[in-house]
Amino acid sequence: MRRAVIGAAVLLTSVAAQAVPEGPDYPSAEWTERELANYARTLEAPAEQAANPAFLLRWQTQGLANLAEWNQRALDDPSWLLLPALDTPLTPLCATWGEQCTGDPFRYPGVDGPDGAPFYDSEAEVVPVVFYDRACARLSGRVWAPRDTRNGLPAVIIENGSIQAPETLYWWAAQALLRAGYVVMTFDPRGQGRSDQQTPGGDQGSNLNSTVFWDGLVDAIDFFRSDGVRPYPHNLACAGTYPTDVTAFNPHAGRIDPARLGLAGHSLGATGVSVVQSYGAEGAQPWPGLLDADNPVDVIVAWDSLSSPRPADGERPAVVPRVPAMGHTSEYGIGGLAFTSPPDPESHKNAFAAWRDAGVPVFQLTIQGSTHFEWSLIPSFPSTSWCADTAGNRCSGGWGQPLAEHYTVAWFDRWLKQPGEPGYEDADARLLADADWVERFSFYSRSARDFANRSGGRHSCEDIRAGCDDADVGASGGGAGSGGFVLAALALLRRRALR
Repeated sequence: MRRAVIGAAVLLTSVAAQAVPEGPDYPSAEWTERELANYARTLEAPAEQAANPAFLLRWQTQGLANLAEWNQRALDDPSWLLLPALDTPLTPLCATWGEQCTGDPFRYPGVDGPDGAPFYDSEAEVVPVVFYDRACARLSGRVWAPRDTRNGLPAVIIENGSIQAPETLYWWAAQALLRAGYVVMTFDPRGQGRSDQQTPGGDQGSNLNSTVFWDGLVDAIDFFRSDGVRPYPHNLACAGTYPTDVTAFNPHAGRIDPARLGLAGHSLGATGVSVVQSYGAEGAQPWPGLLDADNPVDVIVAWDSLSSPRPADGERPAVVPRVPAMGHTSEYGIGGLAFTSPPDPESHKNAFAAWRDAGVPVFQLTIQGSTHFEWSLIPSFPSTSWCADTAGNRCSGGWGQPLAEHYTVAWFDRWLKQPGEPGYEDADARLLADADWVERFSFYSRSARDFANRSGGRHSCEDIRAGCDDADVGASGGGAGSGGFVLAALALLRRRALR
């Protein structure tokens, strides 16, 4: 019996991950070799794209089509050119959605692939919208809804990162969420993509005025929650600023459940969603929107990264844990260099610890070998693989992006879905599917979770890669993670050995 216990223990522990930080020892040739291999992941995506003629042709073709579309908009409405909006082919950056700003070139309506024409013809109804922000700059976006008869759906608004990050780079998330049963809005903040570079009064956007990532997000929420009875207020206040036909209210307003709203944001957009979820919490500003008395945001996902709490400081409002939050973080950031020594394994958990200590559900993960561009599918930029295979006219496979998609959708499903809706029953199990994803978690920085499942059982784990004993999801449905399975099995074997 003793030999059986030992043999089973070896077999079970072989499927469990090591604790972070894990070997080889530092300093050593083995440690350096592993780090160089890990850093090499940051060049997977551009290498795959450069070596794939089908990708390069589709990218070039779509970029030229986007430029032609931008030119046609300017011909139809010359107010989209020059002053006072300061819109040109170069301002805002990525205004034409050309070149790198095309994003995944297989996610457009003209592509004969499952994320192209079939998606737009059979799965989705996507409506372009234009609306004013509070300072009368025009914001360009899209509202996405499933092409079926369901109403009362949960909703998610996606906010871009800054500088070279138009909404096209996040259509992967819009498509995934729509397929999961959400109404979604993507948009370009002021100073980004196809929105105005500046207001009629000369106020800028993007990094020149980072307040647009929270003020403008509140405006986007107001637009998204407007309807025929409550039209979007800033359109009324800014009426006549430009001859442009603006969208009076959300064209899919009748499809959404106003009691269920999530936000996702990348980079400065992650800061934006961290700030906006705070409004109305103790120590934060009151909700500043015009259509709701209270903050309507129920859950957030922050892609690189969730902001740590802080008091209001100058132009930045306070960040206070208020709603369930998931943070994703990269290892190498923007243009980061290979590590020459191990980083602090707890360094990515500051915001996590604050949410946990405040008793607000939270999940933090760091993707192994990742850069800041894991969440913005921008061709030729350094990131792990996201278009390993273009068979069937779609980008598939990859390393970091599939992980980001899995956990993003599961987190929203956990907090926004209702009984009977797709994704409700197995949301907990997907969040605890450690065996499926833990090999892609950083072996430098600890990933962690602290939340309750739908049965009320708490899942608290400070180092998911080490293996967790919290992974039994009880009555909410299947799927213990590898760590919990290992510990439970070993305990059972020990009890049998002692009999």
